[in-house]
Amino acid sequence: MEREVIQSVGFRNRVENGTVVGFQFKLRLPYYRGVYLSQLRPGTLIVDGERLEKENLIWCIRGEEYSFEEMQVDWQTHWSPTETAIIKVPKPGGLAQGLHELTYGFCFTSSYMPPALQESLDPDKESFVFLPEFGRHVNTRRLLIV
Repeated sequence: MEREVIQSVGFRNRVENGTVVGFQFKLRLPYYRGVYLSQLRPGTLIVDGERLEKENLIWCIRGEEYSFEEMQVDWQTHWSPTETAIIKVPKPGGLAQGLHELTYGFCFTSSYMPPALQESLDPDKESFVFLPEFGRHVNTRRLLIV
């Protein structure tokens, strides 16, 4: 696994039945304990300036796919810091060959964080209280599709 939250390995267009239906990228969790899916607060994906809403992204953990709505109520599926999540993005035709800038944010709640602090979590903005052990909420990376 790479140090960056957005991984370069696994960034590619997705093909189903011979048709490019979108693209995917991988994320690592920058938190040592892992989290249950219901703790995650996914954000908006921005690719080359285009906003792709969290409701349209599919998270894949250990081969199982989850929509945003499913994640909100899934308190049994655990995402470990030793596993990457694959984010599948529907986009007919996928992305063109070349460099692309991805910006993606997500954060999560924790039982030992005060509710007032958790209510202010915004996966699309950095927290006003930066906690290095939780990693950055918003991550940007330039990646190549060949």
